[in-house]
Amino acid sequence: MSHTFTLTLSCPNRTGIVRAVSGYLFERGCDIGEHQQFDDAVRDRLFMRTQVTAPDGTDLEELSRGFATVAAEFEMTYDFNANRNARILVMASKLGHCLNDLIYRWRAGSLGGDIVAVVSNHQDLRPMAEAAGLPFVHIPVTPATKEAAEARLLQLVDEYDAELVVLARYMQILSDETSKALYGRAINIHHSFLPGFKGAKPYHQAYQRGVKLVGATAHYVTSDLDEGPIIEQEVIRIDHTYDPRALQTVGRDAEALALSRAVRWHCERRVLLNGHSTVVFP
Repeated sequence: MSHTFTLTLSCPNRTGIVRAVSGYLFERGCDIGEHQQFDDAVRDRLFMRTQVTAPDGTDLEELSRGFATVAAEFEMTYDFNANRNARILVMASKLGHCLNDLIYRWRAGSLGGDIVAVVSNHQDLRPMAEAAGLPFVHIPVTPATKEAAEARLLQLVDEYDAELVVLARYMQILSDETSKALYGRAINIHHSFLPGFKGAKPYHQAYQRGVKLVGATAHYVTSDLDEGPIIEQEVIRIDHTYDPRALQTVGRDAEALALSRAVRWHCERRVLLNGHSTVVFP
């Protein structure tokens, strides 16, 4: 009996990398089922995603420790990940379109991970979460309680052993400390009118300017508001007949699509950080 895992890595580009990786895996009886790589000529770095079938009894931690010698030679950053569903904690406020879409895809088995809990600063989405059989945790946030609320959030991440936190229209700005604690494992979604239409009623602002494209951006959370490494973007063409209400409807469709793709790709270990950008393997 065998099992599969995914190796992801990045390192300065040079000759011999693929040979060293494949040789290490071959010597341990592993079979490469899928291999993708990207040579970034601008940054002179190589990025790799390799799916491997390992013999029965293979210890993934031992395999990872043994790879350290290869990694040191090529200055690699790497991860060995078992091919199992990632555990996802979803955060939302009052708008439920993204949460509803994620729940649907999770229950349909197409999300790439398992939602384990929903956290919100309001009670509005409790019925949606509980109807799906998900724990719903209400954490009110005020200027006076923000620090304690974020401490509780990080505690929940540990309690639920969540590998990914998804901000599905969670309308609170995370502190720098919390953003850093969740770096690389928290995804946010926002409409792509930023930074052109900041503040209240962005769709009304877009209507007044006669926009022709409605979009959304899914990105990793950083301490720079809405400026984290981009994972996915969705754009939908519209015309002059769309009033602010229609723009909102189309915009929410774009948000749900971009967010679900970003979540699935992250869970499938297809996204590698590349400085302030990302490499996303199809």
